[in-house]
Amino acid sequence: MMINLLEQERIDDLHINGYQIIQNNEDFCFGIDAVLLSDFVKAKKGAKVIDLGTGTGIIPILLSAKTKAEHIYGLEIQEKSVNMARRSVQLNHLEDKIEILAGDIKEAATLMGAASFDVVVSNPPYMIASHGLNSAKESKNIARHEVLCCLEDVVSQGSKLLKEGGTFFMVHKPFRLAEIIACMIKYHLEPKRLRMVHSYVNKEPSMVLIEGRKGSASYLHIEPPLIVYSEPGQYSDEIYQIYGYEKEGMK
Repeated sequence: MMINLLEQERIDDLHINGYQIIQNNEDFCFGIDAVLLSDFVKAKKGAKVIDLGTGTGIIPILLSAKTKAEHIYGLEIQEKSVNMARRSVQLNHLEDKIEILAGDIKEAATLMGAASFDVVVSNPPYMIASHGLNSAKESKNIARHEVLCCLEDVVSQGSKLLKEGGTFFMVHKPFRLAEIIACMIKYHLEPKRLRMVHSYVNKEPSMVLIEGRKGSASYLHIEPPLIVYSEPGQYSDEIYQIYGYEKEGMK
């Protein structure tokens, strides 16, 4: 399918089901966190899924390949990203399965309907105003920093969107884990599964993957750590498997 690319845009191969994605060299591009989150998510056959803050649509596209969800929505506030995500959906002929919507996470339940989803997914901005470096590019600041939404917005709206017993999946930074768990419990999303992601086996975790279930009893399963690199410049076997690359084909 012929898709018009705008200035600075490129098409990247996702190495799964032949899918591709449009990204802009000047704006925020997806990273390993989105890929690991999509692999961590569990969605049953026929599930209705929404990705909050979908960016250019990477998570809905990967979930369409990795799960048997019936329909996947992506909600994004930045019009430029919405436009790219919609064209990526068209590029992959996924219009019947994925719908990209323009909207504010803080209004998600009003826009989409309370208690209407089986699964909510989010790769939200990690940094509060005092953390990290600010980029001169506004789109990158919005993606990385809590400029237009905060952790509580994502968790509270995620809870409202979910049916009772529905599941919430998120990737975030370990230094905010206590805050994340407290916030999830506040909004009746009981943490059920957690996995730390480490760059190397002897390094502190750089990411945390967490699953919560709405209205569930308390019981948290800690999964074995996920190690990204086996040695400098060499991904671990599990990372190769998640990306869908052959070892010799991944740098």
